[in-house]
Amino acid sequence: MPATKDRTSSNRAATRPSRPFILWREVATAYAAPALTAGTAGLLTGQRDLAVAACTTIAGTSAVVAFLVGAWLRRGGRPRRWTVTTPRLVLTAALVITAAAAAALLGWFTAQWLPAHTPVPTAPWLERLRIDLPVSAALATTVITLRWRATTPARPGSPA
Repeated sequence: MPATKDRTSSNRAATRPSRPFILWREVATAYAAPALTAGTAGLLTGQRDLAVAACTTIAGTSAVVAFLVGAWLRRGGRPRRWTVTTPRLVLTAALVITAAAAAALLGWFTAQWLPAHTPVPTAPWLERLRIDLPVSAALATTVITLRWRATTPARPGSPA
């Protein structure tokens, strides 16, 4: 008897439910992933400032943004209707632009204001904030939004 292709095995990935959206796990992953990747890159390339920033501003920003965006999307377990009915890419783009812009403003403000109004001198790590904060915020927002949408049941009549 010839072997037949199991048609159900190819559909398992599509029908298998995704891992549930548990905020603390998402925040822990949002911290660990950039800390490990950027930290490893900093160590391998000999950039001590990148290795330090990986565990502080880069991973810290990612974790904070993941918490804020994830908590806002969940809103006590009842998502806002428009966040479920808006197309996934449109929702993601809107949230990424908002988070990255807010983080860029915070980075610029901190790099400019802190040395001018406090005893903290201008330092290279302050200048890194202008790049680290918006890039980390954009990446964390993208991942959290897409993960959340993958675990949120679509409403009838809503586009995927």
